[in-house]
Amino acid sequence: MMKPFTFALITSLGLVTTACSKPATTPDSPAVSASTAKSPYDLVASSGKGFTVGSLMSTQTVYVLFEPQCPHCGHLWQSSIPLHNKIRFVWIPIAFNSGKSLAQSAALLSSKNPMGTMSEHETLLLSGKGGLAVSANVPDELASTIKQNTQLFNSLGLDSVPYILAKNKISGQVITHSGAFTTPALSQFLGI
Repeated sequence: MMKPFTFALITSLGLVTTACSKPATTPDSPAVSASTAKSPYDLVASSGKGFTVGSLMSTQTVYVLFEPQCPHCGHLWQSSIPLHNKIRFVWIPIAFNSGKSLAQSAALLSSKNPMGTMSEHETLLLSGKGGLAVSANVPDELASTIKQNTQLFNSLGLDSVPYILAKNKISGQVITHSGAFTTPALSQFLGI
């Protein structure tokens, strides 16, 4: 059993991470074998459809698969903001929760101001207000894109979000992580 001080220390260092798990069964998103010559990083980079924030000139791209109703994704969003001047982030929305997820994913994906829209959404979500209030009418093209993102998530055998794929700036190695980080821990993980 972990002593309270030890747990508090580990938590403060950002070593304990949290994530939202998908339901045991997800309609319209069958698990697909990820048997491909591409690495998961390359597969997400070439197939995932998301919005880009941060340093557009950065050679380091971090991909984040996220679910709009996941509070841990909201915490990762907030932790990533101080790093936007150093790194390009591509946030790829998926929808495995029923209810608002598909419509919120569509609103975030189609926003002309993704930074502002995502910040507003996550602030509302983390304050217990459920995120953006959006129309339930999702254009077919956007719904198809989000379903493809969700199928990509499933094809990788993933079961929780946020899911980060990146290349460590120091080692150049592909790194992955499921769960949120504090800003210092995220910076260390990414090698910046």
